[in-house]
Amino acid sequence: MKITTLLENTTARPDLSAEHGLSLYIETAGHKILFDMGQTDLFSRNAAALGIDLAAVDIAVLSHGHYDHGGGLSCFLAQNSTAPVYVNRHAFEPHYHGTTKYIGLDTALMQHERLVFTEGDTVLADGITLHSCNHARKKHDLGAFGLTLLEDGVFYPEDFRHEHYLLIEESRRKILFSGCSHKGVLDIVDWFKPDVLIGGFHFSKLPLDDTLKHYAGYLDRYPTQYYTCHCTGTQQFSFMKNHMKRLHGLSCGDVIHI
Repeated sequence: MKITTLLENTTARPDLSAEHGLSLYIETAGHKILFDMGQTDLFSRNAAALGIDLAAVDIAVLSHGHYDHGGGLSCFLAQNSTAPVYVNRHAFEPHYHGTTKYIGLDTALMQHERLVFTEGDTVLADGITLHSCNHARKKHDLGAFGLTLLEDGVFYPEDFRHEHYLLIEESRRKILFSGCSHKGVLDIVDWFKPDVLIGGFHFSKLPLDDTLKHYAGYLDRYPTQYYTCHCTGTQQFSFMKNHMKRLHGLSCGDVIHI
């Protein structure tokens, strides 16, 4: 399996640009998968610079209903005329930061014929599944980080029911993709026990203290290889790196071979 970081918050390459967002291009033995699409068309421009043909993607997944992962959805639908886009059925609900900043998706796309709305566990192909984990038991409450859901005119703390996770099982290994791990990366690792976890941890607002050290130690109990990016935070990543043996960072253009 080969994973290319099309878009992330950082870049060390002069031919690639960065923005707050995430997009990964995944090549398995039988499929070309796009996981998230950033907040603009930048993921597409970076793909072109990397020689990646988005028209050849045969499966697309939107990890959750926030603009920095699905803002490029219309761009992808225009460039690729065949791939289904798997979206959690709650993704187009009105998501906010606080009570004023809308951070959701373009609701004009809700009726697009290629969107496939999912809930629970969904098989995409042999060895490729999506999981919402909305009814999984949580042992840790990391909070909603000020993110809210507007229902019937009232703002409620997010429960992140619109987030799901892509699991690829290949060569007896479990590779898990998590856009932002809003439900809590500690519980997500407990639920899946993946061999490899790729995605954001949503720790960027956390202080560099004993709590974050505890989180790092908790994750390090598992033999998982972690490749993290985006909402983990650069300072938080550097701090956790001192307390984890298998933590790696991703930037635009980085490639992982598994």
